Amino acid sequence: MTVEVEVDYRPHEDEPFMNERQREYFRSKLLGWRDDILRESRETLAHLQEESQNHPDLADRASSESDRSIELRARDRQRKLISKIDAALQRIEDGSYGYCEETGEPISVKRLDARPIATLSLEAQERHERRERVYRDD
Repeated sequence: MTVEVEVDYRPHEDEPFMNERQREYFRSKLLGWRDDILRESRETLAHLQEESQNHPDLADRASSESDRSIELRARDRQRKLISKIDAALQRIEDGSYGYCEETGEPISVKRLDARPIATLSLEAQERHERRERVYRDD
């Protein structure tokens, strides 16, 4: 069963957590985000194919290769992001979306709206980052 979400709907903390309306809102947001990334990737691929011509000037060739490398790194990050988006969509389907993987507590709706792929509550994420800093500093 799919619930139509109004265009101006925003989830609120005072409504039942992860009700059908909220799930549909986040599903739609995630699908739109994934579609945007895939569209940008197709545009990048087309651009890189156009740019593959030989540059007679060595400086132009070096600049083009540098731009290409940066673009490919950005696409790799986006590929990883699509994987996270797909995982979030799967969590919506299995009913675990919106709950902290560490504590099992609900992740705030504001956090999910800002970062729909979040798997940790703000508090758990902060603890995780503090531990990372401690280990990185050693």
